[in-house]
Amino acid sequence: MARTLLFNKPFQVLSQFSPSGDKRTLGDYIDVAGVYPAGRLDFDSEGLMVLTDDGALQARISNPRYRQAKTYLAQVEGSPDTGALRALSSGVNLKDGPTRPAKVLQVDEPAWLWQRDPPIRVRKNIPTQWLQIEIQEGRNRQVRRMTAAVGHATLRLVRTEISDWALDGLLPGEYRMLA
Repeated sequence: MARTLLFNKPFQVLSQFSPSGDKRTLGDYIDVAGVYPAGRLDFDSEGLMVLTDDGALQARISNPRYRQAKTYLAQVEGSPDTGALRALSSGVNLKDGPTRPAKVLQVDEPAWLWQRDPPIRVRKNIPTQWLQIEIQEGRNRQVRRMTAAVGHATLRLVRTEISDWALDGLLPGEYRMLA
C-alpha cells in the first residue's frame, strides 16, 4: 500500500532529505522512511508539499504534462494594475518560453497565515499586495519569475494547494499522513 503525506515546508528549508551544509532539510521534520517529494518548493518559499513512495503519483504531480493545479499566495511588491493581472492570467513570456494561462486574484492577507521568521523586508513608501495564483505547470521559480516579469517582485510565496490537497491547518514543519 502506498504511503503519502502532506507537509508544510517552512521558509529556508531545502526540498530534499540529503544534507547540504548547515541548511535545514526535509529530514529535520519528517521521520517517515521511503517517501520522496513529488515536486519541489524553493528554499525561500513555504507551504504545501506532497511526499510519497508511489512513483506514478510523483510523476502525476511533478510532470507538467499532467497539468496538476498548484495554488500559491504571493505577496508582491507594489499594487499590480489590471494590465499586470491580465498579463499574469493570460500567460507571461519568460526566458524559457511562455507560461500557460494562470488564474489570478487579488486577495487580502489570510487571517490563518502564520508569521514568517524572519519577516519580509518592508519599505515605507512601497505597498504590498497579496495575489492568489493557480498554475498548471511548475517550472523553476515560476511564480516569482512571472510576477517579476510584470514588474512586481514576489516578497513571500506560500503554496496552499496541490490538486485536491490543501494545507488545511498544517503549521510550518508539520505533516499529516494520508495513506
